[in-house]
Amino acid sequence: MANGTTSGLWRGVLVVSLALNLLVAGMAAGWWLRHGDAHHGAHPSRLDMAGGPLTRALSAADRREIAREMRAVWRAQGGGRDAMRESMQALLSDLRAQPFDPARVAARLAEQRAAFAARFELGQQVFVAHLGAMSAAERLAFTDRLEVQIAAYRGHRDD
Repeated sequence: MANGTTSGLWRGVLVVSLALNLLVAGMAAGWWLRHGDAHHGAHPSRLDMAGGPLTRALSAADRREIAREMRAVWRAQGGGRDAMRESMQALLSDLRAQPFDPARVAARLAEQRAAFAARFELGQQVFVAHLGAMSAAERLAFTDRLEVQIAAYRGHRDD
């Protein structure tokens, strides 16, 4: 085998390995968001997992309201499970393609990252709007609960 062919083969192997590692990491993150861990209970909401102490400091009613609003806005903007499912199916096809196109896989992963970032941004907008609708007393109570959550996180982290 010529040196250039061996080099190209190793490059392809490394790219496929990276793509598979990213796929496995994505699947693991999805499982974790769905099933939680011992610190957060058996089945925390995705909203709670994404926002950490900020959402855990909210009342259960506030979390439900924010999640409901996020789903409504997301669906109105054309987002949803079908789009993510289609994107993952396309990624699987891209990974199986012969010849393998690393640029296509990178572009697909960038699209998925952008969709996640858009959803995260939407969550922040809905969250801030919800805080703005609270009374001063409700917001102060939330702030006190947030302070407790931050202290608990720091205590857990430092153990």
